[in-house]
Amino acid sequence: MLRPPRQGRPFHLPDYLQKQLESPITHRGLLNVAKCDEYLRIVMFLRWMRDANKEQTHWPHPSSYLLWLCAAQWNGPFEWSLVLTHIPNIKDGNKRTMSKQDEIPEQVQVRMDKAEELKSLGGNPFRNDFKPTSTSADIKQYYHWAPTGEEDKDGNPVYRCGRNVGRQPGSERFSIAGRVMLLRSFGKAAFVQIRDRHGDFQAYVRKDTVGDEAFARFQLCDLGDIIGVSGGCFLTKTGELTLKAERFQILTKALRPLPEKWQGLKDIEKRYRQRYVDLIANPEVGDVFRKRSAIIKAMRRFLDSQDFLEVETPMMHPLIGGAAAKPFITHHNTLDMQLYMRIAPELYLKRLLVGGFERVYEINRNFRNEGISTQHNPEFTMLEFYLAYATFEDLMSLTENMISSIAEEVCGSAKVTYQDAELNFAAPWKRMTMKEAIVEVWNGEWGPAKGADAISEEVLDDPEQVEALVNKYFAPAEGDNPYDGMEYGERIGFLFEEIAEEKLIQPTFITGFPTAISPLARRSETNGEYTDRFEIYVYGRELGNAFSELNDPMDQKQRFVRQLEKKEAGADETMDYDSDYITALEHGMPPAAGEGIGIDRLVMFLCNAPSIRDVILFPQLKN
Repeated sequence: MLRPPRQGRPFHLPDYLQKQLESPITHRGLLNVAKCDEYLRIVMFLRWMRDANKEQTHWPHPSSYLLWLCAAQWNGPFEWSLVLTHIPNIKDGNKRTMSKQDEIPEQVQVRMDKAEELKSLGGNPFRNDFKPTSTSADIKQYYHWAPTGEEDKDGNPVYRCGRNVGRQPGSERFSIAGRVMLLRSFGKAAFVQIRDRHGDFQAYVRKDTVGDEAFARFQLCDLGDIIGVSGGCFLTKTGELTLKAERFQILTKALRPLPEKWQGLKDIEKRYRQRYVDLIANPEVGDVFRKRSAIIKAMRRFLDSQDFLEVETPMMHPLIGGAAAKPFITHHNTLDMQLYMRIAPELYLKRLLVGGFERVYEINRNFRNEGISTQHNPEFTMLEFYLAYATFEDLMSLTENMISSIAEEVCGSAKVTYQDAELNFAAPWKRMTMKEAIVEVWNGEWGPAKGADAISEEVLDDPEQVEALVNKYFAPAEGDNPYDGMEYGERIGFLFEEIAEEKLIQPTFITGFPTAISPLARRSETNGEYTDRFEIYVYGRELGNAFSELNDPMDQKQRFVRQLEKKEAGADETMDYDSDYITALEHGMPPAAGEGIGIDRLVMFLCNAPSIRDVILFPQLKN
């Protein structure tokens, strides 16, 4: 039994205990040095005190009190008051109220202790000296190893291996690194499932192979840690290709545990806010973003093959332009000027047409200060491209070919399943005018369901009858009529949005847009009240917008003026008068057509994602 030194002797600790005190220790180590029941009771008391006062005071880990406890034990008869005196955090005046953010969860504290213990064993819990030579896919490809889809009598999968891999490691050596996703320990050996960028691979760590010191460090390994393993391969009894570790290192100690699988799937809000956790816990989420990258690559290849030039244009504009939307506003301190985050790159790309770049495109980030929903994010990605000496009809064919080829390349087929529908992106797509779509849906699903009489395109050609339809079926019975100030073309656009838009499930081109809602599109040669414009609709949602470009500077100037009049009347979503763009047009812009396609929405369709937040790595969320 430990005895205190005689009165007056300098205080010192036994060598074995002093060695423990030179580096932080874990709960397990703390109990190992408890050589008497009295000492163990002190430790348990401190742990109880820490837990009981968690909300009011800051209590370090019990191991932090080891020196004070031992000092009390060796300097004379043990007294609780002496121990409490040596704990400053519970003395009057030293109490600190903890917030929830300050509290360290027990599982995190345990992992922090393991990281410190790893240091005491000569390891670095955050090292950077391991160089993997292979990935999980490289090793599988090397051995031509793949599951056959069959199972043995015990229900285990049967694998095919093109090379002769015996039960013992072969002459080939591999080094892989990744995150620990599964850990099965059998005392002096363990199976570890490691996940790298190409998938999962199993490793086998055995004490008599890696050595006592390495295995001691391995025992501090937890799920979520990032490790490096080197060795040769063998097949287990179940036929699984496995790396037998000859060298093992913990490269990054994960201080927070991985979430349970069901928690990761259930807490949607946490998935979006902590995408890094979502990607670890749910591998299928990573597949969506790999597919997104493949979609954009395929888009670039298609346009590059058509002799388009990829360019970059400003993201901060001195004027609101390129589309009718509410902007985000920022300020440049040095220039002392107000700037607007880009709504669309259209006016800059068309300046390049003037400059002689006849085929240009940009995959760009746009910002619109509008609502947030499953279909809208204030920051989004678009493809916008312009083609000289072409019309909007030329772009219909180009768009069909581009998107159908992307679907076939990325999804394996032009037919994809989205929610409850099978979408067919194979050309040709359906083409309708805005009025045709209104009449079709009105006389079908919408009309009888709303008790409305049938209409015809001739009815929609009459501004007075259109005004009467809007007032009859949409205006409030009492109070101000919000549709009184609308122009005829705006009422046509309103009817289309309210009646027909959500019924367009298969990819459809909608044409015949009124000039009143198309401030940058070229007027139709046959009817100046309409423009040479189309929008793409899929599953009731707008996917793209295109038109033959307006290159008449006088016409463009008048439309800018009309936008200013609307802004003065109180409209939020209008464009500014861009005099430099008018100057550019006066230098002569070739006849051209341009188009914008929402990449986020295209990814949603091709990945069967119900929300835009599922295809944006870090979507905007409310605090």
